[in-house]
Order: sequence, then C-alpha cells, then structure tokens
Amino acid sequence: SDSAAKEVLRFAKNRLNKFYNPKLYKWAPKQELSAEDRIFVNNGGTPPPTEAPGGIAGTGVTVLAQITAHNADAQADKAAPAPPPETWGAYTVKSEESNGVIAMIDLLIKDLTKELTEAEAEEKHAQEDYETMMQDAADKRTTDSKALEAKVSTKA
Repeated sequence: SDSAAKEVLRFAKNRLNKFYNPKLYKWAPKQELSAEDRIFVNNGGTPPPTEAPGGIAGTGVTVLAQITAHNADAQADKAAPAPPPETWGAYTVKSEESNGVIAMIDLLIKDLTKELTEAEAEEKHAQEDYETMMQDAADKRTTDSKALEAKVSTKA
C-alpha cells in the first residue's frame, strides 16, 4: 500500500528517538489482559503470549538478508578478522548529529507525502481524460454509423 513506506520511515524515526531523544520515543501499547487472564496471572500463572508483529512496524515488510553458503570450504577460506582500530577518546553525547538524521527522515516522509498527492491528482486527471476520450470515440462511432447508413440508403 502507499502508506507502508511512510510507516517504515516513522518506525525508523521512532527507533532513533529511543536512542537519541528518549522523551520523544513512543512506547508500544501495553497488553490489556482479560478478567480471566488477570486472575490466572495474579494466582501465579504466566501471562498469555503476545502476537508477533507482522514484519517491520506491522507493514508486512520482512527483513532483507543475504545468505551465504555454509560449508566447510567456505569457512576454511575465511581468515581471522583484523583487530579493531584504536579509538579517538572518551565517549561524548552527540545529539546534533542525530537531529540531522531525524530531520532527514522527516524530509523523506514529507517528500513521499507530496509525491503520493501528486500521483493521486495525476491519476484523477488521467481518468477524466480517458473518460472524455471514450465519450468522444462513442460519439464518432455513432456519427460514422449514421453516415454509413445514409450512404447505403442513397445507393439503394
């Protein structure tokens, strides 16, 4: 659907907010238990399992993964990775960089909304043009058939 891309972008923005701006992060809704389940849990039972989300942000988009061959030859060809590089110093919070990424996601959502609006308007105009063309073609067929009948009647 058209909103799936926007929903994935909102999901990514929310995840970035969880790390960079915890005040803006929107937590998942808590599960409401039925009266029977609440009694069962209060008496020492385990709560019922929650349903797994359908893809990324409930859109049905699955993870894109690259699969390699898992055989002994492929494992033997791989050498040990190099040691990690030296770091530059102590960790510092960099909120300005995150704001740029989040603003870029907002810009992507805005551009996507604009493109979808333009596509809807273009589709509407194309449909109107098609209906006009079909009406003109029907009128032309009618006039052509009347002209053909007139020629046939004049010949006879």
